[in-house]
Amino acid sequence: MFALLFVGCADKTGNEHGHEAGGLEPLAYTIYSDKTELFVEFKPLIVGSKSSFAAHFTILGETFLPLTEGKVTVSLIVGESGIRNSGDSASSPGIFRLALSPKTAGVGNLVFDIETKNYTDQIIIENITVYPNEQTAQQNQTTNENGEEITYLKEQAWKVEFANAPVRKQTFNDIIKTNGQLLSAPGDEVMITANAGGSVVFSSAKSIVGSEINVGSNLFTISGGNISTGTIDATYKEAKANYDRAKSDVERASELVKDNIVSQKEYLQAKVAFENAQTTFNAIAKNYSAKGQSISSPISGFVKDILVSEGQFVEAGTPLAIVSKNKNLLLQAHLSQRYFNKLPTIQSASFKMAGIDEVFSTEALSGKIISFGKSASANSPFIPITFEINNIGNLVSGSVVEVYLKSSPIPNALVIPTSSLMEEQGNFYVYVQTSGESFEKREIKIGASDGQNIQVLSGVSEGERVVTKGAYQIKLSSASGELPAHGHEH
Repeated sequence: MFALLFVGCADKTGNEHGHEAGGLEPLAYTIYSDKTELFVEFKPLIVGSKSSFAAHFTILGETFLPLTEGKVTVSLIVGESGIRNSGDSASSPGIFRLALSPKTAGVGNLVFDIETKNYTDQIIIENITVYPNEQTAQQNQTTNENGEEITYLKEQAWKVEFANAPVRKQTFNDIIKTNGQLLSAPGDEVMITANAGGSVVFSSAKSIVGSEINVGSNLFTISGGNISTGTIDATYKEAKANYDRAKSDVERASELVKDNIVSQKEYLQAKVAFENAQTTFNAIAKNYSAKGQSISSPISGFVKDILVSEGQFVEAGTPLAIVSKNKNLLLQAHLSQRYFNKLPTIQSASFKMAGIDEVFSTEALSGKIISFGKSASANSPFIPITFEINNIGNLVSGSVVEVYLKSSPIPNALVIPTSSLMEEQGNFYVYVQTSGESFEKREIKIGASDGQNIQVLSGVSEGERVVTKGAYQIKLSSASGELPAHGHEH
């Protein structure tokens, strides 16, 4: 179990934690497992005295949520002896109120066991001192100065979208930020064209941009209408007449050649003319009916574009529509010439579409570099670098995107999510959670960003937790100058 521990005396001001003058200062611990955050407050443990625990449990995830149901058991283990107390329900969302009366002095562990329908968890606070009497506890009291910490209660955080994340040390990459475009991959699109002249009739709702279609789906019908020449009807009639005439000629020649009335050469010429006429007629008649010739899709995919209007007259070979498989896409980034020498070091990229916060990675999309330019063109001062990626279904060909090209690796970089970053008058800062309900506004210096994470050069340390959701609400709370009332028991 991964656990991060914050410990200190509870805030004396603003939270109305309310203890008697000269009394024992309550302790506050904040511990993280991989599933749960525990923030618990209680007075120092004394043999024979009842200690009440206000245990706040938060379920970790993209958004932190209060633990609203389940059973929580707290156990105090000192040496070989132990006591426990359980709570079968929360007194209010996220808060379980428990109590223990220690029997043995010494140093031990507080163990919190969580049982819910969805998961179980165990959080341990180590090296908890149980004092033999209040006088000894008083002598060992310490007071922590809160400085400029901002108070933001669990009850507030649970009402908004809130989350935090640890500052991590990892290998990052030097980033080149640029722009680019998503394009259809070669062979992933098919142009549908008219086989003959005539008026275009849309066949069904499939002839709408964005419609999903299968192989053989009928998209259009080419009809001759009232036009007598140059249409599919005229073409069909002409091909039928040529076919019938060539068939008659070859049948006649096959009989005459037996009696040497016609030569073998003349017979072969008639046979070739018949086969040509038959091929042409079959090709036209294949999708032809009294209503005209139907045009179907040769691949499965979706209709990317319709290039004609219903009723429009077209000639043979006129483009009618574009059908895309949409399985693969090209990500083409436009690289400034000053980064030309870094091209060999680029291995992958992240990108995001305009108006969408989600960041996509070429690595996650099984992407690979398929080409990069060796020079800039007269039309553009940029050098193209192209990745082929799998389309997971929500990427749109033709979209303009922000691209973060990943270049040389940066070992042991401190990294935080970009969502934690706040800006004020050109300076960047984050909110660091120093304990369960205390935060500190911390100015930082930033380095490279891949759109999802950002390198921190100074201002935070590995393992500290920064707010990734809800930072704006903390800012508003601190700007109001009002300290919230607190109803926790001790």
